[in-house]
Amino acid sequence: MGQDVRSPRGPRCIALVGPFQSGKTTLLEAILARTGAIPRAGSVDAGTSIGDASAEARRHKMGVGLTAATTTFMGDSYTFIDCPGSVEFAHDMRAAIPAVDAAVVVCEADERKLPQLQLILRELEDLGVPRFLFLNKIDRANKRIRETLATLQPASRIPLVLRQIPIWNGDLIAGFVDLALERAFVYREHKASEVVALEGGDLDREKEARFSMLEKLADHDDALMEQLLEDIPPPRDAVFDDLARELREGLICPVLLGSATRENGVLRLMKALRHESPGVTETAKRLGASSPKDALAYVFKTIHLQHGGKLSLTRLLAGHLDDGATLQSSSGEAGRASGISSPNCAHDTKRASAEAGDTVALGKLDAIKTGDTLSSGKVAPPALASVEPLPPVLAIAISAADRKDDVKLGQALLRLNEEDPSLTMVQNPQTHDIVLWGQGEMHLRVALERLRERFGVNVKSQPPTIGYQETIRKSITQRGRHKKQSGGHGQFGDVVLEVKPMPRGGGFEFQEKVVGGAVPRNYIGAVEEGVVDGLLRGPLGFPVIDVHVTLTDGSYHSVDSSDLAFRTAARIGVSEALPQCQPVLLEPIHVVEIVCPTDATAKINAILSGRRGQILGFDTREGWPGWDRVRAMMPEAEIGELIVELRSATAGAGSFTRQFDRMAEVTGRAADQIIAAHRVAA
Repeated sequence: MGQDVRSPRGPRCIALVGPFQSGKTTLLEAILARTGAIPRAGSVDAGTSIGDASAEARRHKMGVGLTAATTTFMGDSYTFIDCPGSVEFAHDMRAAIPAVDAAVVVCEADERKLPQLQLILRELEDLGVPRFLFLNKIDRANKRIRETLATLQPASRIPLVLRQIPIWNGDLIAGFVDLALERAFVYREHKASEVVALEGGDLDREKEARFSMLEKLADHDDALMEQLLEDIPPPRDAVFDDLARELREGLICPVLLGSATRENGVLRLMKALRHESPGVTETAKRLGASSPKDALAYVFKTIHLQHGGKLSLTRLLAGHLDDGATLQSSSGEAGRASGISSPNCAHDTKRASAEAGDTVALGKLDAIKTGDTLSSGKVAPPALASVEPLPPVLAIAISAADRKDDVKLGQALLRLNEEDPSLTMVQNPQTHDIVLWGQGEMHLRVALERLRERFGVNVKSQPPTIGYQETIRKSITQRGRHKKQSGGHGQFGDVVLEVKPMPRGGGFEFQEKVVGGAVPRNYIGAVEEGVVDGLLRGPLGFPVIDVHVTLTDGSYHSVDSSDLAFRTAARIGVSEALPQCQPVLLEPIHVVEIVCPTDATAKINAILSGRRGQILGFDTREGWPGWDRVRAMMPEAEIGELIVELRSATAGAGSFTRQFDRMAEVTGRAADQIIAAHRVAA
């Protein structure tokens, strides 16, 4: 591939990304095996892979967190970040890719995965990360390469440029032609490909495909365009220079072919990465770092080891870092690195220092979190990247199976959230449950497994409580009286309350119109507190809202009256009044906005209608060809597992956001069922 001895650009960091089950972890195994980092490639199915090595990943046979592995190729160091493909675990990828030099997008010729591919490419495009497309499982291809490229192109906003074309042997792919190198190679399983003569039909196809590649490069190179117009063969080195420049400038996305399971195409991919991907200096420049003298680094993942404390996976973007160095973070915290190690396959390797370009794990930076920028200087550096978690879409209520583990659960959840900021914890003030929000069903399942297996906390889980409330339709005046005599001072409180409904969203109002001192002024506050007590649980079993209560009259005893007596009297009055006020159940209604591939929109509309959704409208998703945006009003009770159906209908690519809109009345059989279920649960 041109010259094999160009100036090194320091240790490289490359992300392996792609749709779910596209073969990223298998490709990592093949890379490590072909570069000599491991004796032979492991298998995801057999549970012997370097990537997906956690207990949860092995159990589910899928990536549930990123894996970092370091190897060397032709004298250069490479750290590969194997990122999960499922959209539920996408935060790991989103947090890691800002600081990588390039990404290898692993995909296959499967039109159903096109929306997932588009989501991943959009993340890379928005960050300006140079990217190669590795068309995996080429040995199973049943389409011509141009058809496949035409299928994949809508997922990318920049041209996909074929770097290789397959050599066919009947209906099977036997090898490939490198269009830049103008050489043909025949695959050999688990061995380097063999160079063969380029002749006959393969030669004709190569010339045509090479000319097409050069035309796309010439769109950004006037000299190359002139050479093509004058039918002058461009110098091979100039072609390689164009490929490298246009990749780094985000003008093209080169496409390479291979089969990770057979280790085919792996060395060609490595050579393309070596010659064409940028180095750490260009990556730091892309992030806006201004040639600092001090060490500058970005933390892309936090890991809590069972017995080894906290590790911060970090890319050193500039400078030199010694073990024990004190680091300032962009969040205003500081910490002293205690231990530096290289993520080297399954075994981290201790080291005394790190240089620009290295990807390392820093120990015991307790105050540092994922996404922080670190500096060895005296002042906190500006943040080089900001990656906000996507809005959560599914929730479960959890509690410790054993109450004595409540404190332990709280500590475990804090560590879990440090590792995975896309998990959100909210305390429900009514039920006292912890509501754990995540990105989907598998995301939450894995979180519970980690709590149990890594942090030693068994938890119970159930669907979260829906925020039902109730209100009234009718006004009434009611006396509340509390009288108790038990020797010595008794208790006496007497109030007359006017209870009436307020408009929806009016909340709660309290007023007093007492004349003649029937209720002394110093007890008015206690009366209001008692009214609030009485509204906490209405006759239907839920908090009462949108109510106006006026204290109009009452009486007191000079000795036996007290704050407690009047508070109790007011609570009794409200509790006796509400059942006579035509109570009605209210349920929370949310505005839901769904984004989905256009071909799934009809399915989404049917799903919404089946969940009592009122469709407000839909239109195309701006800036996303082939996607729609659907808006609907939905009861909170119907949103619970909406994401499960949504992902099923969109091959895992669809998602939604929601926002509370209003409380709405529920009547008839639906209300009866909700009230009955609530009474049983209570």
